[in-house]
Parts: sequence; structure tokens; C-alpha cells
Amino acid sequence: MVGLERSTLPLIGEDEFGLTSSAAVLSFIAAFGLAKSLTNLAAGAFAERIGRRRLLVLGWSFALPVPLLIALAPSWGWVVLANLFLGLNQGLAWSMTVVMKLDLVGPERRGFALGLNESAGYGGVALAAAGGGWLASELAARDVLVVAGAVIAVAGLVVSALLVRDTAAHVALEQRGRASQGAPASLSEAFGDSTWRDPGLRACSQAGLVNNVGDALAWGILPLFLAAHGASAAVVGLVAGLYPAVWAVAQLGTGYWSDRAGRKPLIVSGMLLQSAALALLAASGGAVGLAAASAVLLGMGTALVYPTLIAAISDAVAPVRRAAAVGIYRFWRDMGYVAGGLGAGVAADAFGYGGAIWVVAILTAASGLWVALDLHEHRLEGPPGALPARGD
Repeated sequence: MVGLERSTLPLIGEDEFGLTSSAAVLSFIAAFGLAKSLTNLAAGAFAERIGRRRLLVLGWSFALPVPLLIALAPSWGWVVLANLFLGLNQGLAWSMTVVMKLDLVGPERRGFALGLNESAGYGGVALAAAGGGWLASELAARDVLVVAGAVIAVAGLVVSALLVRDTAAHVALEQRGRASQGAPASLSEAFGDSTWRDPGLRACSQAGLVNNVGDALAWGILPLFLAAHGASAAVVGLVAGLYPAVWAVAQLGTGYWSDRAGRKPLIVSGMLLQSAALALLAASGGAVGLAAASAVLLGMGTALVYPTLIAAISDAVAPVRRAAAVGIYRFWRDMGYVAGGLGAGVAADAFGYGGAIWVVAILTAASGLWVALDLHEHRLEGPPGALPARGD
């Protein structure tokens, strides 16, 4: 559903609702990010109490109103409301898929598991973005978004309710070998560790936030930037889909690579590569070939960063603190959609689309340097019970 929106919703905002301000168009991304980030926080806090599977099913139930609200929307405010529900869906459902995969694999395969998870998810985003853009060039863009979105929402709910099993037993088994590493942290304690007390967790949190500022820009500004330079809806969909497609495929290798080479080198190099990709996009003048090359580089950089950051967070905490730590990291990461949706829109109104892209490129490079200075590796040595972790 997120993929469908990437190639259609910014154009719907301009064409069907007559929006002329980039900040107004991108308000749906800010609403999505706010709902998703707060739900990530709640998901991490309640996963141990309510259960992973129940939260997963609840998350998919929040997807059901999204296509209906967009179909009936008489104003852009309804679209923003629909994206609040989409944020609730993603915050619960995606958080639980991440945490449950971490539960299922041993500590030595976290990067690979997260790469596989993110690859599957963003492969779907890429296909939906490219397919949605192509269909929108032939049919009404809103109809494409509504019909395909309804199919996705129902399918996700049915699969989660009928096929997924809870992973609580796996958590208990892993924690048994690490009994000295304490009880679950309170939400306030875990929030403090991830936000300011622990330099490594803090570095990961800010990198996640800045990464999604860039993703918000690719989601909202990229289609408008290309359309302003004469690109058709089909071309916009192709370029918008190319970025998550490269991201999805490359994550199959980068997660595994981080298990072997360490988390820090991949995160730092990925942030710097993202910055270079955005600089190329800003300098492209909307030329489709250069924009496509930028999308490829941006996808490669994001693939280095995205699964590796969560693996680095998981390395640094005990199993019983994992859900809370991942939830707080995802809170800060998805606040990047709020900052990016609002900030990139305001910057685009003030400096133009190219100027907004340059601002995010510089911010991304600075974030990578922060990680280089503050993140320290938690090396995976010995049996799982001997892993270093916070909370002892």
C-alpha cells in the first residue's frame, strides 16, 4: 500500500485536489510518520504483555479503512486521515514482523534475517510503485490506489490471522541462556538509553531518523520534481519503483554482510552513499537517466543502512529488552517521515525542489559522520549466551 502511494498520491494531491503547496501535498507523509512512530513506541512496550501475533493482527485490521477513506475523500483532509490509519497499520504490523524474525533467528544471523525481511517488504513496495504508476497512466490514479489497496489490506489480515504463530517461546529459550542480563526495561528507561544515555543507541536513532527524512523526500518530492520537468506518470512510477527495488534486492546481501563485517562500516558508508545519490538527483535537472541513476545509488545506500541499524540495536540489548529497544528506535526512525514530510515540503516551497534535495543530502552526510564517531561494535563472539548486551 505504501508503494502504491509513492507513485500516485502526490500526483493525486495536485491533479484531483488542486493542491499547490508542496508542504500541503506532503502533509499525508507527516501524518503517516507521526502515527507510525507513536505506534512503534506502543508496540515495543506492549509486545511482551499482549503478544506479538495479536499486535500483528490488530495492525492489519487498521489497514482496512485506508482504501475506503481515500475512495470517498471529498477533501485532502480525508487522505491525511487515511494515512493516520496506514501509520497505525505499519507501526504495529511491521514492528511485529521485525521483532518476530529477530526472535526466530540466533544472534549470529540477525543481519541476514532483517535483510530478508526488509527485502520482501520493499520488494513489494517497488512492485506496487512501478505497477501503480503504470496503471495510473492508463486509468484513474485514485481508482488504482483504492482497488489495489483494498486487496492488500484484506490479504495481510487473512494471512496474519490464519498462518502466523507467536514467537514468545523462542524469546524465553534465548533468554534462558542469558538470565544474568536482567528483566525487561521500563519504557522510560529504554527510551532514555536509546535517546541520550547510550552513545551507540543514540547514534543509531538519529541515523534512522535522517534515513527516513530522505525516504520521505523520495516519496513526496521525487514524483513532483520529475513531473515538474515533464515526466509522465509511467516514468515517475518507474523511477519511484527503481529506488525501493534496488533497496529490496541489495538487502538480501547487506544484512548477511553486516553479520560478517560489522555494523558500523555498512551504516557509515550507506549514509554517505545516500548523500551522494541525493546530490546527483539535485544536480540532474530532472533528466530521467540521471534521476534513475540516483535512484539506484539511493537504493544501494539505503540497503546498507536499513537492516543494519536494527541489527546494531538488537546486538546491544538483552532479548527481553529487544522489543522495547527496537520499538523506540523505530519511533525515532519514523519521526523522520514527520520531519521529512513537513521540512522537505517547506524547503521545496522556499527553495524549489532541487534546493530541498540539497538540504537533505547535506543532512544525510552529517548523520553518517555522527555514526562514525559514536557507534561502537558489539561483536558476536562465542555462543549466544555469551553475547555482550546492555541491561546486565
